[in-house]
Amino acid sequence: MSFGGFLGIGESYHPLPWRSLTYDTRMGGYVVDADRARLERAPRYMSSNLPDWNDRTYRSRVDEYWMTR
Repeated sequence: MSFGGFLGIGESYHPLPWRSLTYDTRMGGYVVDADRARLERAPRYMSSNLPDWNDRTYRSRVDEYWMTR
């Protein structure tokens, strides 16, 4: 999920574990049960500073935040 920015500049990305998403056929996409404030506090990264997805510590931090372990 991404927030902010303009035309892709200054945008931040907030990774969500698949287990935290539910597909809603009425909306035609995935939904997450979280308010905007919770999403904005979530772990994030910028396109200029991509995380190392092989780093278990980073992945665990994302899972712990969303309580999906």
